[in-house]
Amino acid sequence: MQTGIPQIWSLIGLFTLLLNILPPQVQELLNQFWTYIRNRFDPYYHLDIPEFNGSYGANSNEAYENVELYLPGLDAIEGARRLTVFCSKDSNCAEFCPASEEAVVDFFQGTTIWWSHHIHYHGKEDLIERRWFTLKVAKPSKSFLSQYFDHIAASADELKRLNRGKTLYTNNRVGYCGAGSAWTGVPFKHPSTFESLALDPTLKAKIIRDLDRFRQGKEFHSRVGRPWKRGYLLYGPPGTGKSSLVAAMANYMKYNVYDLELTKVKDNSELRTLLIQTTNKSMIVIEDIDCSLDLSNRISKPLKLDHENGNASAMDDHEDKSGSRITLSGILNFTDGLWSCCGEERIIVFTTNHKDRLDSALLRSGRMDMHIHLSFCAFPAFKCLAFNYLQIEDHSLFSAVEESMGRGAQMTPADISEILIDNLDDPFKALSEVISALNEKIEPSAISESVDQHEAVEETIPTSHIHEEEGIRFRGRGVGHEGPKVAKLSNGCN
Repeated sequence: MQTGIPQIWSLIGLFTLLLNILPPQVQELLNQFWTYIRNRFDPYYHLDIPEFNGSYGANSNEAYENVELYLPGLDAIEGARRLTVFCSKDSNCAEFCPASEEAVVDFFQGTTIWWSHHIHYHGKEDLIERRWFTLKVAKPSKSFLSQYFDHIAASADELKRLNRGKTLYTNNRVGYCGAGSAWTGVPFKHPSTFESLALDPTLKAKIIRDLDRFRQGKEFHSRVGRPWKRGYLLYGPPGTGKSSLVAAMANYMKYNVYDLELTKVKDNSELRTLLIQTTNKSMIVIEDIDCSLDLSNRISKPLKLDHENGNASAMDDHEDKSGSRITLSGILNFTDGLWSCCGEERIIVFTTNHKDRLDSALLRSGRMDMHIHLSFCAFPAFKCLAFNYLQIEDHSLFSAVEESMGRGAQMTPADISEILIDNLDDPFKALSEVISALNEKIEPSAISESVDQHEAVEETIPTSHIHEEEGIRFRGRGVGHEGPKVAKLSNGCN
């Protein structure tokens, strides 16, 4: 072993000497010959994936970006000895990539694949950086490589969706910000989720199922020839959680939100400009659409006479007090016209307090595919509110709340939430005030029917079961000795 080491050093010295003596032309021929020999007998293919195509910075290579996102998710990254840590401005977590010249192993369809990352500095004072990935695989077929890179692209798209921060955009007047974007964005930090949303569990599950089907429907929409978009109409009284549902949908889908203010849009052409500047995987929301424009049923509108042509036509307020000249036709084309398919995987959401004020053409399938009615708080939704605010899953007064709601008491989740917020430290008082407020909402006819039903019940309530506090009287089920009383409680309302 000791005699072999000097021989090795001698060969290295001889090789170094030849490199210094031989002219560059001979060295290039030797390099070409060595490359030919290596490629002829090397059982592996080597594929370089540069950061840019062509000239430096001229055109970014999407394949490089996909690989850069894909490799940190491999299990083999944990075995790498040198990593680069990076956290982008809109990312929720740090990303770990293999450092320069570090190899990472991947497996696909039973084939082993080696990845390495390279960084080369050149130019004056090494200010120009060239980066690329190298893939090494044993003599693959072209179809194998296509399937593997499709797998990488799909994984990268999913990682982008999961890791990117969401943005809430609002529209500017086109031209107001010069040549910049017509949208201004801020980080979207709304905490609403389906877990915290006070909504009927059946309806909640139906919405989640529909969103999952839409997210996975790229091949379906392509096969049937439909644009990859979906429309939701949220309608119901104020305070029933329409905006919270929009936020929960955006958080669940990891989509950006474009809050479109129609009163700031000058005309239909400007509306189209705003549409084409939205991104894929986003939600376009128009809140209280019935208050922004006159989109009522055209059949019910009175006719006005066109004095120039002598023709009668339905009245249509093309220009409102804000100066907007958006028409119903423009809104219809926005939701389901040719311009609506300029992007993919987009959701359009309209909210309104009065569904009957909207034109039927706007409500049809293909524009508003799913109509979601958000009404007053029902008992399952109330239990969700009680858990969110009071951290209780059950209480002795729950039956009184359920009975009051069953007798027709109607309160919005917003109103009930405000009562619970005022009494966070006292669940009994919070529920008592909710019961009192519910009974004030009961129609007198409902109270009379309840009294008539209890007149037939012969049940005595011991006086020890009566508890009065702040004008609220709680009773057991049945009636007392002095005549018929409203079951559960009475707050003095007629």
